[in-house]
Amino acid sequence: MKKLLLLALLALPMSLMAQKFGHFNSADIIQALPEYKTAQAELQKLQTQYETDLKNMQDELKRKAAAYDSAHDSLPENIRTRREQELQDLSNRIQTTYNDNQQTLQKTSNEKMQVIADKVKVAVKAIGEAGGYVYIMDTTAGIPYISTTLSKDVTEELKKKLGL
Repeated sequence: MKKLLLLALLALPMSLMAQKFGHFNSADIIQALPEYKTAQAELQKLQTQYETDLKNMQDELKRKAAAYDSAHDSLPENIRTRREQELQDLSNRIQTTYNDNQQTLQKTSNEKMQVIADKVKVAVKAIGEAGGYVYIMDTTAGIPYISTTLSKDVTEELKKKLGL
């Protein structure tokens, strides 16, 4: 019984040595993907459109505020109150539009990046299964230390798998 236990303890380190570990840098891979570049261009276009719309709204507010200021003293009280309310409503609409645009940009960005991340995950899984890896870790995830002598960098394999 002791011999069997001793043999098992001696064989355990050998089985640990046979395990394969890999690592990759997802930031390098994602930034090299054409889908990422396309997504960034689409997001930039959307952001520019939102900025233009907001600038037009702000210009309208400035024009109306200047017109109100120049005619303020000559306006009857009820018209003055109505124009002040219009200016306040427009200001509130600008703030709401800005907030909505930011949320839409964030949501769109998350959706586009999720598609890209899923594509990378599928490729990592395929390389892991084909290469017999126990773990393949992403070095951009903040892992404090990865031994480059005990772990293989599979970044180039991933790039080939993704057609880069």
